Amino acid sequence: MDQELKKLMKELGEAINESLAESDQIADVVARIKDGGYDIFLVLEATIGFSKQGEKSSDKGSLVSTFSTKPELKVNDQDVKFLKSLRIRIDDDAA
Repeated sequence: MDQELKKLMKELGEAINESLAESDQIADVVARIKDGGYDIFLVLEATIGFSKQGEKSSDKGSLVSTFSTKPELKVNDQDVKFLKSLRIRIDDDAA
């Protein structure tokens, strides 16, 4: 994949992430879920396939993930309790 296409695909991923982060509708629903007493985290992943114009699509199409940053691990007290029940310990700074 050439560098210009990589750059454009990265820009597309960032634009998708930004539009979701700035969505009033998403923010409203998330706020209502929190108001209901729930903790929430949202992870969305988009896979984008593309091929050169005029070429037939192949099964080996190029795929690009829209993640622009590393996902953040969030662990609440209930998660810690569950992990402890499985005899799994996590570091304090990871929670």
